[in-house]
Amino acid sequence: MDELHLKYGLESFDIALKARVLEAAPASYLPDPATEIRRALASPIGTPPLTEMIHPGERVAIVTSDITRYTGSELYLPILVEELNRCGIADRDIEIIIALGIHRKQSAAEHRKIVGPLFGRIAIHDHDCDDRAALVDLGRTSSGLPVCINQRVMTADRVIVTGTIGLHYFAGFGGGRKSLVPGVASRETCMATHFAIFNPPEIGGRNPKACTANLDGNPVHQAILEAAKMVEPDFLLNTVLTTDKKIAKAFCGDLEKAHLEGCDLARALYTAPLEQPVDLAIVSCGGHPKDINFIQAHKALDYGVHAVRPGGTVILLAACPDGFGNATFYNWFNYEDLDIFEKALRSRYEINGQTAFSTLSKARTWRVILLSEFTSAQTAKMGMEKADSLDEALQMAYKQLPENPQVVVIRDGGTILPVVGETSTKAILN
Repeated sequence: MDELHLKYGLESFDIALKARVLEAAPASYLPDPATEIRRALASPIGTPPLTEMIHPGERVAIVTSDITRYTGSELYLPILVEELNRCGIADRDIEIIIALGIHRKQSAAEHRKIVGPLFGRIAIHDHDCDDRAALVDLGRTSSGLPVCINQRVMTADRVIVTGTIGLHYFAGFGGGRKSLVPGVASRETCMATHFAIFNPPEIGGRNPKACTANLDGNPVHQAILEAAKMVEPDFLLNTVLTTDKKIAKAFCGDLEKAHLEGCDLARALYTAPLEQPVDLAIVSCGGHPKDINFIQAHKALDYGVHAVRPGGTVILLAACPDGFGNATFYNWFNYEDLDIFEKALRSRYEINGQTAFSTLSKARTWRVILLSEFTSAQTAKMGMEKADSLDEALQMAYKQLPENPQVVVIRDGGTILPVVGETSTKAILN
């Protein structure tokens, strides 16, 4: 028996269990964060360094992620501002835009966590996807997708996009272009880009290339990238983090080129090999903020089921103190038939509806036991079974598993993608 430590919100559980722990490849070494950020700024990919791009008197908008995803922003934003100051840009000419997408506004305490020592020094603004007066219409993409972007971003002389590169369950990877679209886009733009997940109506279903860790031919990635390029951002700063939230490497430069290089490292760090699917996966999202709400926690469920045979069981530890993450999310579960659900989603697409559809689809393919702050009724509505403790969840699971089941534990399910059929992975940091 191994003693296993699993995070749940701000708490953790220790269990003794005979199981394989599924982990991604470790970084071969970890750089000093400040040194690594300065190295990336000095040697950007596909662009000149900021000192050759930025001129005194210009106004600079820095786009960065909200509290739902840790990026290392409290480390890299002060260094980035220091670099801008070296370029002759005064603090008053810099503003930070929080890329909320369709998420809720941030509190002052959350702003402080995001920007670190810059709090109270640099102006911070939350994006509002529904404030039409604060959005600029950029027209349409080649496929007819409407693109409306935050006015503060569009009226700045220079736009710097920051964030972290992780897995994304239908855009392939986060980071890069996603900080702009959906990060600082209108609700209509957000919905339109994400709608690309579906095949044409005459085919039906989800496009198989719109999946985790894939950009090649991914229609959602292509739609988001084309829309984001219309903003004409000047510079990217993205981190790739280890599973314990340390900076493995920073990537700076061109929106697309630097992002692609970061995705290569993220793929190596975040995929975990598994010879064959198992009977049971015990999945922790990785604790707060990865399980701050169910929309965020869903990532761990989406990745975790890759380790389990159809009909097998997943125990998901997701505290979700902020509830579902959006007011409209839960209402989508009124559609209990998946075919009817898909038709409704096509007729009035919402990103939250897509996440709900994905959740229910998985709950119909695997048995999902959820340990969370939701009620039994709410859990059942989402197609899952509620457990009040990890011990109870294990008892429930083993009643329906074969004798001597194959079990894996995933301690950071919001980061790690099991890949069945592979026997090894290797992360290389240059």
